[in-house]
Amino acid sequence: MKILVTGAGEVLGQAAIKSIRSSSLNATIVALNASSSGAGLYWADQYYIVPRAKDPIYMDKIREIIENERPDIILIGTAHEYSVFSDARNEIEREYNTKVLVSSRKVIDIADDKWLTHKFLKDNNLDYPESCLPGDEQALIDKVGFPLIVKPRVGSGSVGVTKVDSISELNEALKKISNLIIQECVGTEDEEYTAGVVVFNGTAKSSIAMKRELRHGNTSIARAEPYSEVNSYLEKIAEKLGVYGPVNLQYRLVGNKVKLFEINARFSGTTHFRTLSNVNEVEMCVKYLVQQIDISQPEIKPVQILRYYDETVVPDDKSESILSHKQ
Repeated sequence: MKILVTGAGEVLGQAAIKSIRSSSLNATIVALNASSSGAGLYWADQYYIVPRAKDPIYMDKIREIIENERPDIILIGTAHEYSVFSDARNEIEREYNTKVLVSSRKVIDIADDKWLTHKFLKDNNLDYPESCLPGDEQALIDKVGFPLIVKPRVGSGSVGVTKVDSISELNEALKKISNLIIQECVGTEDEEYTAGVVVFNGTAKSSIAMKRELRHGNTSIARAEPYSEVNSYLEKIAEKLGVYGPVNLQYRLVGNKVKLFEINARFSGTTHFRTLSNVNEVEMCVKYLVQQIDISQPEIKPVQILRYYDETVVPDDKSESILSHKQ
């Protein structure tokens, strides 16, 4: 079996590669990245340097690599590539008989845009933080008061996110960035969670939630437990959204209510965390799509996971070899 993983320099792509290496899959890994400094390139069996997803020739280069390598499946390792692959998925699968693990463009758009996420949750009678767009903030203030969260409609992590405690702070935040959403500040940092659900044919195959602590906008500590009642609710959200494969859901618990504030219709920065908790979403997706093996909920291993920095040493000859693959 051959698996092509993009974004080998990003945490998503690296999580996918680590999860493959931790699995029972007998796979050759072909890794792609936009520069030779992506550590995940050096964990793979074959590698290519490609343009960035916004480059007009990006998909042409991807097609050349697919033609040369004939992978069984493509796993996408950066958020910027999902829309491009979603648009090309049917054509790639038909032309090369290569599976592309990506949700529909509609699902990706709902997940990427936090206002569309809010509307999806509201329209489906699911719990959500009260939210508004600039211009309607007074009604939101009258309803929930302060503090409020101001963030970009499209973005990830904590980039551009501001907590405001007054009208003056809100007005200042609204001046800094365009295309914003204003949200109720729900719950506390002590009750923040990240979760993963895998869905195929409209049915959730697995789910796992982790209580987390953040550092610089990313999960630094996570605790996995079964959380069975919450997982059932998360599966309902993922099924209603119409996900194909993995989805990451981020939320805070307020009493017994799941207040969801972010959806990523893809693998996430905590994908390998879930693998370490005995829920290898990458392996499950590959088995289901490539090997046509039915998959089901693994037993969640209750563990605490600590994220830390690590290094990859690259010998000169290997670095030169990767550079020689530059497209």
